[in-house]
Amino acid sequence: MRALIAGLVALLIAPGAGAQAALAPLPGPATEARAAEGNKADGELECLIEPHMVVNVGSAVDGVLEQVTVNRGDRVRKGQVVARLQSGVEAAAVKLSEARVEFGRRKVERNESLFEKQLISAQERDELVTEVSLREEELKKDQETLKLRTIVSPIDGVVVERRLAPGEFIRSEKSVVLKLAQINPLNVEVIAPAKLFGSVRVGMPGKVNLAPFFPGSYQARVVVVDKVIDAASGTMGVRLQLPNPDNKIPAGIKCGVVLGK
Repeated sequence: MRALIAGLVALLIAPGAGAQAALAPLPGPATEARAAEGNKADGELECLIEPHMVVNVGSAVDGVLEQVTVNRGDRVRKGQVVARLQSGVEAAAVKLSEARVEFGRRKVERNESLFEKQLISAQERDELVTEVSLREEELKKDQETLKLRTIVSPIDGVVVERRLAPGEFIRSEKSVVLKLAQINPLNVEVIAPAKLFGSVRVGMPGKVNLAPFFPGSYQARVVVVDKVIDAASGTMGVRLQLPNPDNKIPAGIKCGVVLGK
């Protein structure tokens, strides 16, 4: 009898223990997310690091690409030559204009003594000088045309993408040779609660946390506060500027920021 009662008690207890085990939370993304929230600093907002500027570099004129001097990942400086178009015809036009200018100047010098001896009139001398001036302006125009065959970087940055190779034809209105990104400084884009409107101001400091990519915190400054609030989400956009002189911080990573510190 005692053995029968003990068996019944064991059967009653076993399902309860199983139910309690079923109700115990299992580790997973939701639990990890709650743990991450608990590790956040008070008042920390989520943010995203973006390039300060992204530029598609092309050509001002149509032509055939002759050379691309940089590749993906390379650093470039403002004014650096990054590509060249075939320019044989334009270079020849410059040399022709230079020869005409030099001939005109020698002609003026030879006739200067004749003018002093009154062997040519003032009008004839003026025509010679004017002709040289016109040749010089034509030379400047040809030199500028030749410059358009050279593509230079408009920013200090890095090459994100190389889209064309030597030998390909470039159309000035739509062809892109390189995609460049300026990553010094960096933009820190924040979606902040609308309740912070009025308390966040341009010039306010912000402490940016880049963990787990980089240890410690980095000082940034607010440069843009949106004047239009998104009614659906009750948020507003804020942009901070983060110095990146050595280009060691990459764009495209998530971060956390505490405004006002």
